[in-house]
Amino acid sequence: MPSTDAIVLLKNDHKEVKALFRQFEKAGDAVARKGQLVSKIIELLTTHTYLENNVIYPEVRKLLPDLEDDVLESYEEHHVADVLCLELFEMKPDNEHFTAKATVLIENIEHHIREEEDDWFPKVRAGLSRSQLQDMGARMLALKAKAPKKPTDVKAVKSAVKAVTA
Repeated sequence: MPSTDAIVLLKNDHKEVKALFRQFEKAGDAVARKGQLVSKIIELLTTHTYLENNVIYPEVRKLLPDLEDDVLESYEEHHVADVLCLELFEMKPDNEHFTAKATVLIENIEHHIREEEDDWFPKVRAGLSRSQLQDMGARMLALKAKAPKKPTDVKAVKSAVKAVTA
């Protein structure tokens, strides 16, 4: 059975998106290929950030208050990624800004992944029990099926949540 450890699941997502980044960088002038890869990147990032924002970050913030600043910074990094993903989602691959914008997204996400894997994940692993991490991972897996896949879906989900909680 695959691991339900939240950090293992997040690192697996990181590996998958980094592989797509490398493919994008090797695509050269193949506009259609770059468009396909960016679509996959956006889908993966939209789901990944949704799960982190709705399971991992709130839980870590509650259980490990010393990591509050790290969590808040991560939310902001996700916000930047969400904006770039939405702009790319609405842009045609032959737009002159497409490759530049995708490159900025890749650079931002690579920075975010390095911070998480080198600094944040070790702190979380040290501060939480194995069962807490497995519980969070199980909740992530359960939520993943319903998680948004497109940036436009994130807005709809947020609006629905606000309407219910208002």
